[in-house]
Amino acid sequence: MKVELHEFSLPLTSPLETAHGAIEHRKGLLVRVEEGDEVGIGEATPLPGWTESLPACRAAIAHVDDPESALSSLDATPAARHGLSLALADLHAKRAERPLYRHLGGPEQVESVPVNATVGDAPRDETVAAVNEAVDAGFECVKIKVGARSVTDDVARLRAVRDSVGSDVELRADANAGWSRAQAREAFHRLDSLRIAYVEQPLRSADIDGLADLRGRSVGVAADESVIETPVETILDEGAVDVLVCKPMVLGGPDRAVEVAERARAADVTPVVTTTIDGVVARTAAIHAAAAIPDRPACGVATGTLLARDLGPDRTRLVDGTVSVPQEPGNGVADTWGTP
Repeated sequence: MKVELHEFSLPLTSPLETAHGAIEHRKGLLVRVEEGDEVGIGEATPLPGWTESLPACRAAIAHVDDPESALSSLDATPAARHGLSLALADLHAKRAERPLYRHLGGPEQVESVPVNATVGDAPRDETVAAVNEAVDAGFECVKIKVGARSVTDDVARLRAVRDSVGSDVELRADANAGWSRAQAREAFHRLDSLRIAYVEQPLRSADIDGLADLRGRSVGVAADESVIETPVETILDEGAVDVLVCKPMVLGGPDRAVEVAERARAADVTPVVTTTIDGVVARTAAIHAAAAIPDRPACGVATGTLLARDLGPDRTRLVDGTVSVPQEPGNGVADTWGTP
C-alpha cells in the first residue's frame, strides 16, 4: 500500500473558544491510501487539549510502510490513527461494495441519523431565540452551553427555554467541566423540574467519583472530556455516567467509536457520537459511526456550518433534525485530494 499526506487549514465561521485558547482554523491532514487501482481517503484533524498536536500527528503517519499493522502502534496519537484507520476502512468498504456504516458493523440499512442543534452561552433572551430558531428548523433536540455563568443564571436560561419550546423538545446542557461539586449538586437539584435529559461534563474531567455521585437524579450525567485522561473501561466500571460522548477523532477512528459505543451499551450507558468540528471527510465518517450503532439518540454530527470552507462538497442532507447517511460504497465523500 502507498500512503500519502496532504496538509490543510479550514477557517471557522467564528472562533472556537476552548480551555486552551481560541481556535480560528481547523488544521489537519488528508490521508490517502492506495492499493492497485483502489483508493481510500481519511482525515486526521487534531484538536488541542483533546488529541496530539499536528506535528506529532504528521510524524506518526509520515513513515508508515504497512498501514494495517501500524494501527496498533498509534494509540498515543488518536488523530493519526483516525486518519489512517478511516482511509483503510474507506478502501475496504469500497472493495466490498457496501457503505461505511455496514463495514463498521451496522446490522441494518439506515437512511438517516437524528442530530442535535447546539446553542452557545448567551443571555437568556438570546438563548431562547436561538433555541426557537433551531426548533423551527426541525430540530427536536437542542444542546445548550452552560457553566460560564452562575448556576442561578443558567437555570433561569434553561427554564425560559423550556417555557418557550414546551415539553416535546429534548433539551441537553453542556457545562464543559465548568462546575464544582457543590455547584453541580445545586444545578442538578434546580434542573430537576425542567426535564433536562442530561448535563454533559458537569465536573472537571478527572473527577470520576464526582460524576458517579451525581447520578440517580432525573437529570442524567454525561462524560465527554473525561475520556481524554480516564480509560473508557474505568468510567463504565465505576458506574459514573448515564451517557458517554464518543468522538471518533479522540477515540482513534470511527471503528474505535463504534467499539466504545458497543461497550457503553453493554453497560446500559447511552453512547452519543459527536465530531470535533472536522472537515467533511471525518464528519461524514462520524455520521456512519452513528448509523452503525443501534437505537442511536440524537448525535452531534451536524457541525459543517461551523466551517467557513470545507475540504469538498458535503453530500449529506440536513432535513428536519436528521442528517442523511450516504449509501454508496465507502465513506461516500468525493476524492478531495489536493484541497488547500
